Amino acid sequence: MGAFEVSQRTKDTMFNATSLLKQWNKSSGENRQLINFWNIEGLPEVMYEIIKGEGIALKEENIALCKSLDSNDLKKALSATSRGKNGGTWMHPYLFIKFAMYISPKFEYHVLKFVADQLLEFRNESGDLTKDLNSSVQRLFKNIDYPKLAIGINWCVYGKHKVGIRNLGTEAETKEIVDLQKNLSFSCDRGHITSFEMLMDDLRDIYCKKYR
Repeated sequence: MGAFEVSQRTKDTMFNATSLLKQWNKSSGENRQLINFWNIEGLPEVMYEIIKGEGIALKEENIALCKSLDSNDLKKALSATSRGKNGGTWMHPYLFIKFAMYISPKFEYHVLKFVADQLLEFRNESGDLTKDLNSSVQRLFKNIDYPKLAIGINWCVYGKHKVGIRNLGTEAETKEIVDLQKNLSFSCDRGHITSFEMLMDDLRDIYCKKYR
């Protein structure tokens, strides 16, 4: 990770936070302590969302504590401590990224930039492919209702439609629009879809298979 080596265990995919912290303190001249990370504001909420989102199995007696955001119990689910040559505190990959952003503002910037760039890239590609799809439709078909086409795509991806919905989409949803428009353009250009009505029927079929 940049100039630092990171260690990951194959048995549970956890990363060695202690090793990274030692390297950071040596290179920066700082003396950051791991215990301070566990006390940062909002961390229990983040850990709980990781546990819930990733479906991490919990012991029955720990579930209620996790729901109450007991930080010690959350730590047990997402980290482990070991001794020996490769000892230290090991963290779940998502928690480790949170930790790396905590100790390194530069790394946090690159994480934020990566996420933002990915979203912008997909949105720009989505806009370009909308033009490509409209161009294919205009060249091949008659009686085209462009707003209806855009609304149909929104229903397929988001399960609903409202003005500006694409500006609020997640990265996965924006990528889904990109892929859907690519496939529709390809089908039109290859003659698999031969009319605007057939194109809309194809969207209805996609919607029904996804949501019904």
